[in-house]
Amino acid sequence: MRIAVIEYDRCKPSKCTYECIRFCPLVRSGMLAIGIPDDGPMDGKNKPVIYEDVCNGCGICVKSCPFSVISVVNTPERLDSEVSHRFGTNGFALFRLPTIKPGGITSFIGQNGIGKSTAMKILAGEIIPNFGRTDETTTWDSAIEYSKGTEMQNYFQKLASREIRTVRKPQNVDSIPKMVRGAVKEILKKIDERILSRDLKDLLNMDNFWDREVKHLSGGELQKVAIAAAVCRDADIYLFDEPCSFLDVKERLNVGRVIHELIKNRSTTEKEKTVVVIEHDLAILDYLSDYVVIFYGERGTYGIISQPYFVREGVNVFLDGYIPSENMRFRAESILIKRDSAREALEVGTTLFSYPSMKKKYKEFELNVKSGKIREGEVIGILGPNGIGKTTFVKLLAGVEKPTEGILERDESLKVSYKPQYLSAPKGLNVVSFLTKVGGEKVHSSYFQSSVLRPLGIDRLLDHELSSLSGGELQKVAVAGTLAREADLYLLDEPSAFLSIEDRLAVAKLVRRIVQEKDAAAFVVEHDLIFQDYVADRLIVFEGIPSVRGVASIPMDMESGMNLFLKNLRITFRRDPNTGRPRANKPGSRLEREQISQGRYYYSLT
Repeated sequence: MRIAVIEYDRCKPSKCTYECIRFCPLVRSGMLAIGIPDDGPMDGKNKPVIYEDVCNGCGICVKSCPFSVISVVNTPERLDSEVSHRFGTNGFALFRLPTIKPGGITSFIGQNGIGKSTAMKILAGEIIPNFGRTDETTTWDSAIEYSKGTEMQNYFQKLASREIRTVRKPQNVDSIPKMVRGAVKEILKKIDERILSRDLKDLLNMDNFWDREVKHLSGGELQKVAIAAAVCRDADIYLFDEPCSFLDVKERLNVGRVIHELIKNRSTTEKEKTVVVIEHDLAILDYLSDYVVIFYGERGTYGIISQPYFVREGVNVFLDGYIPSENMRFRAESILIKRDSAREALEVGTTLFSYPSMKKKYKEFELNVKSGKIREGEVIGILGPNGIGKTTFVKLLAGVEKPTEGILERDESLKVSYKPQYLSAPKGLNVVSFLTKVGGEKVHSSYFQSSVLRPLGIDRLLDHELSSLSGGELQKVAVAGTLAREADLYLLDEPSAFLSIEDRLAVAKLVRRIVQEKDAAAFVVEHDLIFQDYVADRLIVFEGIPSVRGVASIPMDMESGMNLFLKNLRITFRRDPNTGRPRANKPGSRLEREQISQGRYYYSLT
């Protein structure tokens, strides 16, 4: 089966000469493989259509498109009858539908743009699957008819007849102020069907903004409101699309516990609850899930859905990139998260940069920093809750902020490259222009293309305007730009925000390689514990009271730093024997009790 996808929102016929049509060898031989619908003119207004039944998949249109908006791929013929939804002619295709386990927590795992949110909207009843029939009007009756003989037939029948009720927490919480107005407590009170809003106020730590208008909330606060609003509803199936975005580790664990409460502690008068989650933080996904469904394919083109796995097996299959039951390798290489044991013993090396004890005082917040140093070839991870001063610390190192007490002297020859937490996308500037501006002509070299742009998937975005990029795409471009600068010290504030698991680990791998190749060093602020486990040699742990005062520790070895941080969170990690990845122990489990009693919150090889 051949799939041709055109990103029509980025297709700009007014700025090209229809190279995709003019250079197609089939068109030149008289066959209509790509053209303007209804024999319309190539006037810069009409957009082309690729006729998949004629196209031979040569890929010339893909290479000739000046805006890189065309994808043509071949999929296994056996999938021809398994299309579950297609977004119009030359639109994204989703194959199969997910099987969710009643009474459990099922997580969707896979890269961005692979169909996870689409599948969740189908389960929520917001999208009626068309099973690839884009020229027909789709109804629930047709969906039930097309799904006959599958597990989804009964599910669709119940959705259509409203025998089951679903509630979905959307991915983009920043749109909430556009849809609702008023104070948080009043909004939740109106929709509180389970009399839980007061409990959720405490569980999700919403005291500080309980009386505030939603239009004045931050991204993390909006995320908590969205989660609380979903949990307050009385439904059978709860769907959470990226519930941990904008939240720190402690808040993510609180969200995990709230989601667990839906399943584990329901009252005897309530129906069995089922939960579906999309999450890119592998540690949190592992912590809260019972089952995992893998999504694979080609980003923005098509997605294929696997059978459900138990969580440990499913995550390991995803990292391996090979599905044994289907004899399908969906990634060329396995993702390995094992730490280099030699890094644990790194105690000596040339000091690249030292900083003194210092303070930074604001009207309502004070940060105290203990002195430290960073060596050549070293990455120091920074952990702590939101509002504790991590970004302020990085800004002090970058010279963006000046300390109130203490003198931060830096060798003038030391070059610093800084990626801030919040990114902006200037209008009128495309990706390749931005990268050239910050990194010079080397961004056009084959080395930079193969070692930075391709691993991050930026090579297909070079002609796109920065302002048109998604949050994840903009993040990857910002990371690439930061690492493209000639620098001795790299400062990266939350480089994995909005990224999929694969992209997060690609960024972590890239940071380590750049630092080691250049004998440079890096400070990395990050909430994803597996990212930190992979990238960091040592850790700085921030403690204190958020928005009041923060204290930055001296850099300490990984085990000491993680033990201190995780002890404050009351969560323990063990190592997976197959992949070496840290795995969160389930709350109240035997392993958790044993490790807490021994004071081992991290690094157990059990």
